Amino acid sequence: MNLLYTASGFAVGLLVGITGVGGGSLMTPLLVFLFGFKPAVAVGTDLIYAALTKSVGVFVHHGKHRSVDWRIVGLLALGSLPFAGLTLYMLNSFIANGKEISHAMTFTLGVALLLTALSLLVRSILMRRASKEAIVDDQLSTVENSGRFSPRWEKIATVITGAILGVLVTLSSVGAGALGTVALLFLYPRMSTLKIVGTDLAHAIPLTAVAGLGHLSMGNFDLDLLLSLLLGSVPGIWIGSHLSAKIPEHYLRPVLATLLLVIGTKFVLQ
Repeated sequence: MNLLYTASGFAVGLLVGITGVGGGSLMTPLLVFLFGFKPAVAVGTDLIYAALTKSVGVFVHHGKHRSVDWRIVGLLALGSLPFAGLTLYMLNSFIANGKEISHAMTFTLGVALLLTALSLLVRSILMRRASKEAIVDDQLSTVENSGRFSPRWEKIATVITGAILGVLVTLSSVGAGALGTVALLFLYPRMSTLKIVGTDLAHAIPLTAVAGLGHLSMGNFDLDLLLSLLLGSVPGIWIGSHLSAKIPEHYLRPVLATLLLVIGTKFVLQ
């Protein structure tokens, strides 16, 4: 166990609990910049970490709130899992041929962080619009049609969204949380926020598990790092979740978005 890793896990968990920002967008850059891990190892370890921690969240959402739309989870997975597998195959092929993948993963991580930063800025706007539309639709008794498009195009758009998330998450470990939530808010504006979060969380588990196990098979994993992060992040998330009602989120989100913009730009320009 490394106390610095544990402390970092606690700090990231605290921020995740307060703001709801995905841990990957905070943890992976921290591991690369502060502790000097190779991007591949940071991404692979963070994916396994995400699969374990998100499983607890889905247990709460499905068991207590019944807030997971499994039909949408299936459509997202129909796109994300095959493309995650394809991305892993390409990464493995590059490694087998002796080609360096660190630059490609660093660039993708930067792009994912920039997209996450932008998503933080528009998420509150989308959530306010979604709440208003849900109220109107509830009054009109049309909440069952929660999609933005017709049923046919809704399915296609959801599968394509899953495919994009599959590639981004596999290459960077970023996107399963913040980007997935924003995408669902756009595709299903009349779905409740609780259901959006639960559905995105449920889809993130198989995606991060498949991507994480793929990286594990390539050796992109550090067990001591994983255990240290879990030791710190679990209490951090618990404390942060309780503090979230006392700390105004609209103050922290712009700060986090700005930080991710700076870090993402640095990754892209490396």
